[in-house]
Amino acid sequence: MTGMLTVTSDKMNMKTHKDLEVWKEAVQLVTQIYEVTKDFPKEELYGLISQIRRSAVSIPSNIAEGAARNSEKEFIQFLYISLGSLSELETELIISKNLGYLKDEKEITLMKQIDSIRKMLSGLIHSIKKRQNR
Repeated sequence: MTGMLTVTSDKMNMKTHKDLEVWKEAVQLVTQIYEVTKDFPKEELYGLISQIRRSAVSIPSNIAEGAARNSEKEFIQFLYISLGSLSELETELIISKNLGYLKDEKEITLMKQIDSIRKMLSGLIHSIKKRQNR
């Protein structure tokens, strides 16, 4: 949103998904998730670790796929999928904290990032919908 989208003839104009700040933030989150889950118990490799990583990767992946679609309606649909994956990741991190796999300071940092990305996604969805209603 902050200068990354311009409107021309009521259509969204951006170079690629890589121009979106929310995509950049989501990629950073994925990197941190991989770092944090390295310290989880090895018996969780095919359980919680795998699920957390899949949820995290899904966030920027769906932003990218939606941005490459032919219409803003489809883009919004993929942004909602990203929001769903974000909520799924948040839930898995809470479970990880409850199981003692995630330290307080790591959890706080990740939850702040999740909240920031949620606000960015919601803002982008709102902005696109507003533009569609003009």
